[in-house]
Amino acid sequence: MRLLLTGGGTGGHINPAIAIAQYARANDPSGAILYAGTPDGMEASLVEKAGFDFAPIRVQGFYRSMAPKDILHNLHTVEVVIKARPRARKILQEFQPDVVIGTGGYVSGPVVMEAARMGIKTAIHEQNAFPGITNRMLAKHADMVFLAVEEAKAHLAPKSPCQVVGNPVRDSVVYKSKRAARQELGLDDSFCILSFGGSLGADALNRIGADLIAWHGREGKINHIHGYGRLGREKFPRFLEERGVRLGDCPRVRVTEFIDNMDACMAAADLLISRAGAITISEIEATGKAALLVPSPNVTANHQYHNAMVLVSRGAALLLEEKDYSSEKVVSLVRDLYENPKRLQELSQRASELAILDTAKRICDGLSQLAAGR
Repeated sequence: MRLLLTGGGTGGHINPAIAIAQYARANDPSGAILYAGTPDGMEASLVEKAGFDFAPIRVQGFYRSMAPKDILHNLHTVEVVIKARPRARKILQEFQPDVVIGTGGYVSGPVVMEAARMGIKTAIHEQNAFPGITNRMLAKHADMVFLAVEEAKAHLAPKSPCQVVGNPVRDSVVYKSKRAARQELGLDDSFCILSFGGSLGADALNRIGADLIAWHGREGKINHIHGYGRLGREKFPRFLEERGVRLGDCPRVRVTEFIDNMDACMAAADLLISRAGAITISEIEATGKAALLVPSPNVTANHQYHNAMVLVSRGAALLLEEKDYSSEKVVSLVRDLYENPKRLQELSQRASELAILDTAKRICDGLSQLAAGR
């Protein structure tokens, strides 16, 4: 099978595409794989590191603001969009794919649309419970629409050919045991919290991390790993100082800017406190972790709230919106889980019941069927 993938803008779009490509390569070594993406986007470096051929196509989105600089940006975007269609056609004519799949982001729009116009079989994969604008448009034209969760269907055209397949999750996350992870990290069997706001960091998660460390740190009964992110370099130490916390007095607390062994940290944790990005939600399900989710309110269509509600509505996670935040509420929610292991286990069990662990296989099987004309 000759497979062309496209998607960009964020790791949430790019990593699923790479996971699909890796599965396809492992199971069909004689096949050909090409990734179309923006040359100055994250996808260019990530795809190169993954060892796949890359075809550059320049695409960018419109800004909704009427500020002068944004108007100039939008005028340039019109020019970029006009040039994107012939570039997409050239990539498709040269590679001659059997099937094209887009995983979201502006770049997938012209590539998937041009493939559909040329009569090439097309598919998309939507990671979020509230689909992005590009995938909402493409779902009307794609031959197959792969969804991470059932809830996304409500936001697509009624006749869209949908299959719920989950999100690809790294094997290292799925199969790492708690015991092995704690040995690797040098942790004992005490209750363990993992909190983080992503590689950039988030003020809300850093305040929550500081609140919890102030609550349990000196007593030394709880293990706590916190990632404060790049934007927390200056702020997180200040949050701790405001709460009277000295990390030297907190023997079970580990703080770091970036968590580069997330698979081990997630496996070791009893409770995860994080944003509600699509891949994070899928990793919570795959590892069966109890979670307190704090959706970012600063994302398109508030999609992290919709992602979180997939778990919360099924009793598989707790929700704390930033507008409802207080130190007292955070500590109360976590203390209740710490003091009630049965409640913690219920959240964990219900999260694991939602897991789909063979997403890449399901998608590649569907793509193979499309390529074969079935």
